[in-house]
Amino acid sequence: QVQLVESGGGLVQSGGSLRLSCVASGSIFSINAMGWYRQAPGKQRELVARMVFNGGSTNYADSVKGRFTVSRDNAKNTVFLQMSSLKPEDTAVYFCNAGTLYKVYWGQGTQVTVSS
Repeated sequence: QVQLVESGGGLVQSGGSLRLSCVASGSIFSINAMGWYRQAPGKQRELVARMVFNGGSTNYADSVKGRFTVSRDNAKNTVFLQMSSLKPEDTAVYFCNAGTLYKVYWGQGTQVTVSS
């Protein structure tokens, strides 16, 4: 089992920045990728950014390319999402996600609200 705990959400003005953190615990050795998804009211959950641990490749949603960066601190079992130039349309609940060969795990989510 893998447990994920997100933090760092909040209220920010348009153009501002936030950094989300996701700490993984449990069977972390089994994780092969981690990422961030978001879900706005009335919309489907969508991929924001993802990192594959073997090789370190990353991929981003087109809407956040150049503004968001996903990174990892191995020593702290933590994945970050640095968000810059935030827009009101970035407002959503952001979920941390971890994948193993057999299962996908989710955090509880953290709210990000961008005011115009």
